[in-house]
Amino acid sequence: QFTPKGGTGAGGWLEDYQVQLFTRKTRFQAKLNTPLHLFTESQALKKLSLASLLALTACVGTPENVEPVSNFELEKYLGTWYEIARLDHSFERGMDEVTATYSLRKGGGVTVVNRGFLSKKDKWKEATGKAFFVAEPDTGHLKVSFFGPFYGAYIIFELDHDDYQYSLVAGSNKNYLWLMSRNADLDEATKQALIEKAGALGFDTNALIFPTHTSAKSSP
Repeated sequence: QFTPKGGTGAGGWLEDYQVQLFTRKTRFQAKLNTPLHLFTESQALKKLSLASLLALTACVGTPENVEPVSNFELEKYLGTWYEIARLDHSFERGMDEVTATYSLRKGGGVTVVNRGFLSKKDKWKEATGKAFFVAEPDTGHLKVSFFGPFYGAYIIFELDHDDYQYSLVAGSNKNYLWLMSRNADLDEATKQALIEKAGALGFDTNALIFPTHTSAKSSP
């Protein structure tokens, strides 16, 4: 099972964001020579510089010229999505069969369960996180956390508004991109149209990874 420092799939692979933020907090703690278990969040925030606070906020911001969709309906978005394509990162490298499942969270927000199959190790990995809207609940801009109080951006910037069958999701910058579908075999015409959309916005679509989805493996 995953340690609580990362997740899988769209909105789940936030290890870059969250580990960097944790490292920043640890450095502040080291400067004060304070044991980590005694270093409270309130103390940390008092010691953060303005620049550091802005950096934390930027992790849930939007990339240049990428706008979250409006008229978003969370109820239609809930359920399981298949990862059709992604930009590669070390924390997701080698993963196939990647899915993200969203459900309403008790007490508010969304529970995120991300799952992927690591072929070289012949095993599944899974992580559970939480997500909340950054602004209004009819805007496809959420923040997702798999690690303590640290959040990364989850920006739905393209969506099948009629049937909620596909979406394009970004992080806080253009190094993060996922193409998601309700079906593991999204038709080629739709897939190419979405890739062209992302490319026109400045994402490096030539570097996309296309994970496989088969029925040969049984997920846990």
